[in-house]
Amino acid sequence: MSKASEKSKPALLKIEIESSNRAPLGKAIVNIDQFLSEDTNSKLTMEFNKAQNIFGLRVLKDNIIWLWKKNKSVVVIDPAIAKPVIKYLKEKNLKLEAILQTHHHSDHIGGTEELTKNWPNAKVIASIKEKDRIPFQNLSVKDGDKLNIMGEEVKVFEVLGHTRSHLAFFLNVKKHPVLFVGDTLFSGGCGRIFEGTYQQMYSSLERIKSFPKNTLIYCAHEYTKSNILWALNLKPQDQNIKNKLSEVEKKLSIDELTIPFSLDEEMKINLFLRAKNLEEFTYLRANKDLWV
Repeated sequence: MSKASEKSKPALLKIEIESSNRAPLGKAIVNIDQFLSEDTNSKLTMEFNKAQNIFGLRVLKDNIIWLWKKNKSVVVIDPAIAKPVIKYLKEKNLKLEAILQTHHHSDHIGGTEELTKNWPNAKVIASIKEKDRIPFQNLSVKDGDKLNIMGEEVKVFEVLGHTRSHLAFFLNVKKHPVLFVGDTLFSGGCGRIFEGTYQQMYSSLERIKSFPKNTLIYCAHEYTKSNILWALNLKPQDQNIKNKLSEVEKKLSIDELTIPFSLDEEMKINLFLRAKNLEEFTYLRANKDLWV
């Protein structure tokens, strides 16, 4: 994967939810080429975190749409496209309660309007600062807001850097807290800085590091192998990173997602989270931008 892998295309809206690497996962693979008019070579992979009821739909080249299910209700995070989500919800007779938008890029919001046409009462939750670029939001939020979604408290955090108003959504559930981070943090990497500053992204990652260490991180792209190969290029003797690459390659060889991942594990292998100061982070981010 090249540096272009980290890119998201700007547009009107965005959504996101993330997951963890060590959670118990069951896997089913369904071919849905006929439903992906936006990308006829895509395949849908569904993974189910049995503890949290969170599914991942792999679409387009490397996007993951997260579906958080409770009873017969579902919250969707970052619907890059709508058709596979609509098909799944209708086949299972599920109701769309809400869509969480982390930022405005098109590969995160591309399916939102079509989803709301099918479920017009669904809440579209997005940053109050993004009414211009996410105009179909109907529940505007800001940093520190607390929401009750499907009986669970969801706290909103602003994590700037990738874009000027990027959000993350935190569910402080008992066994494994969940953080949907969008394009701020990836396994082995972090988001490219398009509209923010190095300081903002560094501060956002430091904020994420303050979450409970057993938090499961659900990001919106499958970039893990590329990120780990970059890290090994800089730290070829790092045993934690070597072990991570072996784990990632094993998962990918059987068509499993490498996401979600635990914050505790990520702090051992992610060079951006290991950066001791802004200067080191800036060097790493600039280096990654040039890496192919």
